[in-house]
Amino acid sequence: MSAVMVDVRGVHKSFGPLEVLRGVDLQVRAGEVTVILGPSGSGKSTLLRTINHLEKVNQGWISIDGELIGYRRSGRKLHELRERDVLKQRTHIGFVFQNFNLFPHLTVLENLVEAPVSALRRSRKEAVATAERLLERVGLTDKKAVYPRQLSGGQQQRVAIARALALEPKVLLFDEPTSALDPELVGEVLDVIKDLASTGTTMIVVTHEIGFAREVADTVVFMDGGLIVEQGTPTAVLDTPQHERTRAFLSKVL
Repeated sequence: MSAVMVDVRGVHKSFGPLEVLRGVDLQVRAGEVTVILGPSGSGKSTLLRTINHLEKVNQGWISIDGELIGYRRSGRKLHELRERDVLKQRTHIGFVFQNFNLFPHLTVLENLVEAPVSALRRSRKEAVATAERLLERVGLTDKKAVYPRQLSGGQQQRVAIARALALEPKVLLFDEPTSALDPELVGEVLDVIKDLASTGTTMIVVTHEIGFAREVADTVVFMDGGLIVEQGTPTAVLDTPQHERTRAFLSKVL
């Protein structure tokens, strides 16, 4: 059995009086795909954002490949890392957002080259070679010289995935990667994510695409009210859910 790559332990997160995560435990093994389902407001996106320390946890801790994220341990206390150290950690955690978040003033190729050169100190020649290989992988070689505004939503999201891969992350996080797309463009993005899954990329995917979860996930997690209510294989969770809240949710989306 492969080692645990992402380890989430007792994570709580509040925004003022609103408790969004109420003690989440989640382990994702290297090379596995975990799909997180749940209603809006259940804490799915917040959980993703705590994994790469875009949101600080109020309690608990998260590690990736054995390294604490956002903190260092001193005895029994955790001390927050400096911003530059957090940024260095984030180079190991790819994040694909709903709304692409590409740099509008850079070409497609430059969007992929920017971070490896500035954050990883790669040579430009090496970064360009990697970027071109990744654009070929997501089927966008012919778009490398254009700007994001000249692309469809599906193409922009494929560029965003390639950009995340350019840093060679240990884990890829997807926050509803198809929710901002027109229905006819969803398939092209899911196909890229399916290809990544087949090559053993460790991924956590927040999505409402039940068919995708059934086909690609090693583990399906159902969240509600800031808690993991149920988790297991796609067959177990989607076909024979044990919890009433899971059954109620699936009855509305299947």
